[in-house]
Amino acid sequence: MRKELNMPATVGDVLKCLRKMSDVIHENKEYLTELDSAIGDADHGTNMDRGFQAIAKKLPELVDKDIGDILKTCGMTLITTVGGASGPLYGTAFLQAGAALAGKQELEPGDLLVAGEAALKGVLMRGKATLGDKTMVDALTPAIAALKEALATGAKAAEALEKASMAAETGMKGTIPIQARKGRASYLGERSIGHQDPGATSTFLLIRIMAETAHEIGF
Repeated sequence: MRKELNMPATVGDVLKCLRKMSDVIHENKEYLTELDSAIGDADHGTNMDRGFQAIAKKLPELVDKDIGDILKTCGMTLITTVGGASGPLYGTAFLQAGAALAGKQELEPGDLLVAGEAALKGVLMRGKATLGDKTMVDALTPAIAALKEALATGAKAAEALEKASMAAETGMKGTIPIQARKGRASYLGERSIGHQDPGATSTFLLIRIMAETAHEIGF
């Protein structure tokens, strides 16, 4: 941990977080695929792992880039390497977050909300899903709302991201009892009930890593 707490997050911190994201997706590849095998094409874990491993390989080349460019590079990497709907959706999230943080060399807590809201807006526009459709939106939407509320009360970045992570987890679990209305899972109708959405799960995992990293670096 840093000697001084509540410092801005640096380019190095962002790269560290992205590395940890690639690790957590890799560690949960089989779990995500298992979830997807019940209501999808049984490839969410494999596809996401391929994308984030590609990101990990590019990180050494990004040390001299600003944070906006780093995130946009990640977005394009996901779009070009991840199959199915996940590539365009996650890629768009990173692209929009990167655009919102263009030119940034450091991040203040408020920048997290700016990037998060831009990412969510991109996902909503790209996927046309809403809350309750049993998608990644069910984890991402409450996470951004919790982040906004926490920051408004003066919470530090790590604390706000922890709240966001908890909200994402609740939203993820909330996909279990509902029927899918979007994506491959929607073809199953009522048979999709009782299964946790893999996209909401990977979204939660990534937000949890953001919270853990923020705690580690004293953000």
